[in-house]
Amino acid sequence: MTSPVNIETLAGILADAADTEIMPRFRNLGDRDVRQKTSAVDLVTEADEAAERLIKARCAEAFPDALFIGEESVAADPALLPRLAEAELAIVVDPIDGTANFAAGLPAFGVMASVVAKGETVGGLLYDPFCKDFLLAEKGAGAFLDRRGQRSRIAVANPVPLDEMVGSGGASYFEKDLQGTIFANLHKLRIVGNYRCAQLEYWAMATGAVHFLFFGKLMPWDHLAGALIVEEAGGMFRRLDGSAYRPRHVGGGLLVATDEASWEVLSREIFGG
Repeated sequence: MTSPVNIETLAGILADAADTEIMPRFRNLGDRDVRQKTSAVDLVTEADEAAERLIKARCAEAFPDALFIGEESVAADPALLPRLAEAELAIVVDPIDGTANFAAGLPAFGVMASVVAKGETVGGLLYDPFCKDFLLAEKGAGAFLDRRGQRSRIAVANPVPLDEMVGSGGASYFEKDLQGTIFANLHKLRIVGNYRCAQLEYWAMATGAVHFLFFGKLMPWDHLAGALIVEEAGGMFRRLDGSAYRPRHVGGGLLVATDEASWEVLSREIFGG
């Protein structure tokens, strides 16, 4: 399925925003350039807001029929988010995924965008502003690494037994009882890390560096692009109850695995499903 939004044009918009609004501010933020939103670990910076303004304006010019859903736009107007479920066409953007890392001067953040048509994710982009590389996918067309115009197909890792699995996840957004179950079972895995940046975690998954991911909070700008790219790279994802993950979902947890058998093992052995 070809995305109704030209994916190369959208990629160029993300790259321009990173070059002009994000990277010049990296490790160059003043005290007033960083603010808390809901907590000390939920931050917004002047770079997030400036980058989203640029991306939104450029998308309005290039794709005038698309609803724009940005993380900072929704923070300013929460009524915007429910419109995604009914939109004929929408562009969903996270101007800086990993804002806490960015604000701390850690080089572990990226830019993400997805294209949603009639409730289905049909295009996804992950942008690395350091190497200026993209991961990208369109529904049904495979997933690719674009390294300055040179594209190569990517694929998830081969399945391995549970005790050899390396992956990433965080339990903080799950209910307390489930957190206890997760922590009690993590010893069954080889390595579990957390980048505090979904963009990097999906990048690692889609390129075969890890075997699983799990998330408790499902805001669309954090997951739609990466989940599509992982799926097109041969992996799979479902909410914790086994149901399909859709752009309208903001809860229910998400488990991403290399294949269905691995998903079932992780669901049973880590989450008690």
